[in-house]
Order: sequence, then structure tokens, then C-alpha cells
Amino acid sequence: MQNHRDDLEKKIVILGAGPTGLGAAYRLQELGYRNWSIYDRNNYVGGLATSFVDAAGFTYDIGGHVMFSHYKYFDDLVDKLLGDNYTEIMREAWVWMMDRFVPYPFQNNIRYLPPDVVLECVMGLIEAQKTPERIAEATNFDSLIDAQFGAGIAKYFMKPYNFKVWAHPITHMSRDWLGERVAIPSLERILKNILSDGDDVGWGPNNKFKYPLYGGTGGLYTPFLKYVGDHLALNKNVVAVDEESKQVFFSDGDIVEYDLLLTTMPLDLLVNRMYHAPEQVRDATEGLHHSSGLIVGVGVNRPCPSEKCWLYFPESTSPFYRVTYLSNYSPYIVPDNDHFLLLTETSSSEHKPEDPTTIIDRVINGLINVRLLEPSDLDRIVTTYLIEVDYSYPVPTIDRNRSLATIQPYLHHHDIYSRGRFGAWEYEIGNMDHSVMQGVELVNYWLLGEKESTWKDFAEHSKIISLLNSQPQFKAKVGHGHVVGEQYSFRPNGAHVVAD
Repeated sequence: MQNHRDDLEKKIVILGAGPTGLGAAYRLQELGYRNWSIYDRNNYVGGLATSFVDAAGFTYDIGGHVMFSHYKYFDDLVDKLLGDNYTEIMREAWVWMMDRFVPYPFQNNIRYLPPDVVLECVMGLIEAQKTPERIAEATNFDSLIDAQFGAGIAKYFMKPYNFKVWAHPITHMSRDWLGERVAIPSLERILKNILSDGDDVGWGPNNKFKYPLYGGTGGLYTPFLKYVGDHLALNKNVVAVDEESKQVFFSDGDIVEYDLLLTTMPLDLLVNRMYHAPEQVRDATEGLHHSSGLIVGVGVNRPCPSEKCWLYFPESTSPFYRVTYLSNYSPYIVPDNDHFLLLTETSSSEHKPEDPTTIIDRVINGLINVRLLEPSDLDRIVTTYLIEVDYSYPVPTIDRNRSLATIQPYLHHHDIYSRGRFGAWEYEIGNMDHSVMQGVELVNYWLLGEKESTWKDFAEHSKIISLLNSQPQFKAKVGHGHVVGEQYSFRPNGAHVVAD
């Protein structure tokens, strides 16, 4: 147990060496700060942005990661960390439906569909645009889809695909998270594409992206070790946090004191590991919902038959919602040019259960159904790889904002700052650049007094100041605390590997 301070600087502790924790750690050393430590429960860094290599020489990411940025600081940091270890890729994304490939985004390229379906989609959009007030009146993601896209696009793509991704009923999802994530349909643009036989594939912030030549996505995060390794401790599993005495308890018996705590562990697990969190804060975690994921890689012994990057699958002909031609990102993902690698993503939850014991066989059958594999490829499959992800996506449900408006002020009152993909629990700021910058900006706030811009004060961000003002004063309960035994993890090929 630490009883003394080596200097007068406040002790900063970071829980989680994923993108957010590493971003904060890098910024601390960049500013010359000394009194800080970073801990991770794994024996490696990167969190959900790490990569694995199997015995056959194939490299697997934990899902389809695309490196694009909204920040100059992140761009400069990527350039510094990667050096020459990168390639640049022009996005080639597609949707598979109705036995054909449709360029992404689907809603801009419906001309590829059968004529009767094209007519249904166009007429549905026309009908929707007759009542624009329905957009403002929409109370959830489901009704917003109807108001913005019309019945046809909603029926054939938006609703079935989003259920496959989120593994939650979209009637339970809020409407305030979309931002740049979804292309809003333009009737004029759609009709122009139909009449001119034109493809519309340039939409979106990630139409060109970088990818590490070596090491998969994890190749961006292992270089952080050069800058933060002296302050890093791995294989450190947090079992409890005493927010009043400002102590973190680890499963190996170590106890670490802090003045300021950055935690990137899932917010619901953090709250349930806190000694003194009041009942209303614990109850608020019931409004935090997430999906789990089954990531299956399939390595095939023949040259890659396609230049595609990734594809979306709204239909029930496959269990997965997305497939990435990961070997098209870098030639070093596979042992040699005579092999290619497909990386598939299947979501699950209590609303959409998936059996991990059968998922590999179901994925292979699905790949044949959607014509990414030929039946003859069954004899060419040289490796398969399964990664089970307990926490995959934080789902932006209707009750999320109210929960965050209860939990985050309590944490801040105790100098605990929960940031990152599952620390902030905001999917809309969950990209790698967002995540790294949440850590960087928090350090800038602590040391330089600069206001955070990616993560915003939740009262301002959610426009629910009145809700916060109506909250009673938080009063910690006296007692021994409450520690749960639930683990969050991902397991490649059945091995139990835990992740922050």
C-alpha cells in the first residue's frame, strides 16, 4: 500500500491501457508530469483495439476497425507512432441483399435493387417527406427511421440491419446519437443516381483510412509502450474502488491510492465495484445496455477474390452483420499472397442470443450463402478463430442519458473520471480517435485547465440540466461496500483473455 507521496504533484491513476488510457498516459509524459501510473488487467495494451496472431500466421482484429480522425492532435500522434508502418486504403464498402451487392451507403444506391423494390423505397421516401414534422416528433430511433427514410428503406435495410448490429429492439434506442453515423437520404440525390445509373460511394468520414502494415490495429497501440512503459503495470485486475478514501483494490492484494482517477472500465461494472455508491447511483446502471460480440475469422488458402473492404448484411441468410476482407488492409495480415482472411462480426444480447459453440459453423455456412466463399472453399479453409467479446457496443437506449446524468456527477464529485468507449458509455464518441482524445483532453483539463470538448459535461451534452438540478444531494451509505464478481472479457479461441 502506498503511504507517501514522492513529490507534491497529485497522484493520477489510470485504469485501462486501451486507447483512452494510453492517450491520457501519453499526454501526461508529453507534458512532463511524473506522478502517475496506468494499470490494465491484460498482459498487453490496446484493449478492444488489440490484435492477435494465430499459429497459422493470420492476424485478427477484434472487429472491423477503421482509423479515421476528427482531430489534428490524433493525426499527428498516429504519424509519430506508426512512422512508415502504415498503408492508406480507399474504402470499398458494400451491402449484400436480395442476392446482389449494393454500394454503401444503401439508401443512396437503391437503383441496384429490383424495380418494384426501388419504387417502394422511393415512394416511401416521398410520403415521409410530405410530413417533415414527424422528424421532430420522433421519440426513438425506430420512429425516426420511419420519418426520415420512409417505409421502404426502413423495411428492407434500416430496421433489420440495426437490430442485427445492436442486438436490441430499435424501439428501445434513442434518436440523439446518429450524427455522422447515418447518411440522411436526399430524394434528389437518389433519383439522380437512379436515372443516371450512377454510384454514390463517397459519403462518410472514413472513405479513406490508414491501417498499420504490421500488427493489425494493435500495431498502432504497441508503440505507446516506448512512451508510457515505465509507468505501466499489466495483469492488474480491479476488484474494488473506495471513492472516499481514494483507493483502488486489485485482485493480487495491492492497494493503490490516488488523487485523480481515470477509469475506462465499463461504467456499470465500475459502479458496482465502488464501496459507497448510493442506491440511486447503483440503480442507474440498469439503464446502461450493451451488446456482446462473436468475432470469427476464416483464413482461406487461395488469393483474395475481391478488392472490397467490408460488407453489411441486413438479412437472415447469415448470422453476422458485417464482414471485413481484413487481408485487403495489409498483405502481412496473412502468411502470404496465396491466402486471404475474412473477419466476421455477430452481435448478441438477451434480446438476440447467439450460441458461441456453433457460431463458427454458422458463419461458414453464412459466408457461402452470401457468396463470399464458394462451396469448394470448404476444403481450402486453413484456420478459424473465435473471439468472444462480452462488451462490444454501448447501446444508446432511451434510458441511457438519464442514467449517465445520475452516475457521472457522483463520480466527478469523488474525483473519478469515467471516459472511453464503455467508460463514457456514449457510442457516438466511441471511435478510436474519440477515445484517444478523451484521455488527452482529460489530462489537458487536469493540468492546463482546458475544457474537454469530446466528452461534454453531461448536463450540457444531454440538455437535461433540469434533471440534474432536481437530483437530491448524493449521500454515501456507510458500510463495507459492494463488490461484484462479474467479469468482462474477450476470449480468443476459447482462452479466457480479459479486456479493459
